[in-house]
Amino acid sequence: MGAVELVHGHKRIEPPDGVPSWDVDPYSAGNLTDRTYFDALRSKGPFVYLSRYGMLACGRYDVTREVFSDHVRFVSSRGVGVSDFGLEEPWRPPSIILEVDPPYHTRTRRVIMRALSPKVARELRDAFKADAERLIDAVVAKGEIEAVTDIAEAFPTKVFPEAVGIKDPDAKMLVEFGSIVFNAIGPENELRNRAMARNKVVMPWILERCSRERLTPDGIGASFFEAADAGEITEHEAGMLVRSLLSAGVDTTVTGIGNALWCLANNPQEYEKLKADPEGLALPAFEETLRYTSPVQAFCRTAAVDTEVAGIRIEEGSKILCVLGAANMDPDHWEAPEKFDISRQAAGHLALGVGVHVCVGQNIARAEGRAVLRALAERVDRIELTGEPTWRPNNAIHGLDRMPLRLVPR
Repeated sequence: MGAVELVHGHKRIEPPDGVPSWDVDPYSAGNLTDRTYFDALRSKGPFVYLSRYGMLACGRYDVTREVFSDHVRFVSSRGVGVSDFGLEEPWRPPSIILEVDPPYHTRTRRVIMRALSPKVARELRDAFKADAERLIDAVVAKGEIEAVTDIAEAFPTKVFPEAVGIKDPDAKMLVEFGSIVFNAIGPENELRNRAMARNKVVMPWILERCSRERLTPDGIGASFFEAADAGEITEHEAGMLVRSLLSAGVDTTVTGIGNALWCLANNPQEYEKLKADPEGLALPAFEETLRYTSPVQAFCRTAAVDTEVAGIRIEEGSKILCVLGAANMDPDHWEAPEKFDISRQAAGHLALGVGVHVCVGQNIARAEGRAVLRALAERVDRIELTGEPTWRPNNAIHGLDRMPLRLVPR
C-alpha cells in the first residue's frame, strides 16, 4: 500500500474537495455523553473532516446509511474502530462476524443466524417473560432502586448467558467485557487505555467460557460446535462465535433496556400509552428507544476503493466515522426526531446496523427488551427519577452509569 502517515492506527488523509475541516472531538468525554455535536455535524454537509484524527465523519441519514450498508466499497474487515487492521495489528483476533466481509462473513453468519433465528427467539420468549416478571416484582417490592444495576444489567446478564449455555456466568465480568470491547474501538485515549489494562484480566476469563466443555449441551453456543462437527466451520471458529455473542450480545442490550427506562421516566405521557397496551406497545417502545438514544452511537468503515458519495470523492484507505446517533435524529428523515414517541414507525433506524452487518442478535435483543418493558407496564404505575442520571463515557456505546428510580406499583 506504500508508505502512509498513521494516526491512531489508520491512514491520515487530506480533506477531500468540498469537505469542511472541523476540530471537534467526537471522543471527548462531553461529546460521548451529551452528544451535542450531532446537529452541527449534519449541518456542515454530507461529510466533515475530523482534523485531529485525519479521517471523515458523516451524520446525515441517507449518507450514513449508504456508507454503513455498502460492504463492498466500505469494509468492516479493516476494523469498525479508528484503527485500520490492514495497517496495524488488531488488539485481539478480529470478530469473525463483525470484523470480516463476504465471502468469509457469509459462511460464519449463516451458522450464527440459524442459531439466533426468529424461531429461536420465539422459543426463548416464554422464559424471558417469566424472568422479566420475577425481576420486576422484586424491584417493585424494593420501591427505590438503582435501575442500571437492578434492572438493565441484571436481566440480560441472567437470561442471555443462560440462552448461550454459559455454565458459570459472572454478571460483572460480562458487563466489563462489553465495555472493554467497545472502548477498544476508539482512539488512543484514556478510556481505551483503561480498557486495554483490564482486558488482561477479563479476556482469559471470557475465552475459557467459550470452549465446548464450558457450555451446556442445549444452548446456542453448543449449536456452533455442532456446526463444527458437521464441517461448516472449524472448532476454533465455533469458540470465536461464542466470544462474539458475549462481546455484542450483553452490553448493547443492557444499554437498550437502561435507556428505555430513562426515556419512559422522562416522558410520562409515553409511559401512559405503554401501560394502556403493554402487549402491543412494548416492542415499539423499545424500538423507539433504539432510534432515540442509539446505544451504539458510532462505528467506522474503511473505504476499500476510490469512490464517491453525495458528490464527495473518497480515497481508498479513508476511515469514516458513521455517527449512527446523528443519523437517527436527522430531521430530513424523521418527523420531529427530538420527540420520543412510542407510536412512531421507527423501522429503518440504524441503531442495530443495516445490510449484511446488521446485528445478528437483534431478534434476541428485541425479545429481551420487549419482555422487560411489558412486565414493567403491567406492574408499575409510575416511574419516577429520584436523582440525576449519569451517563457512562464509552468510545462507542451511549449508556447510563447510574439512574436512581422509584417504581410506584399499579
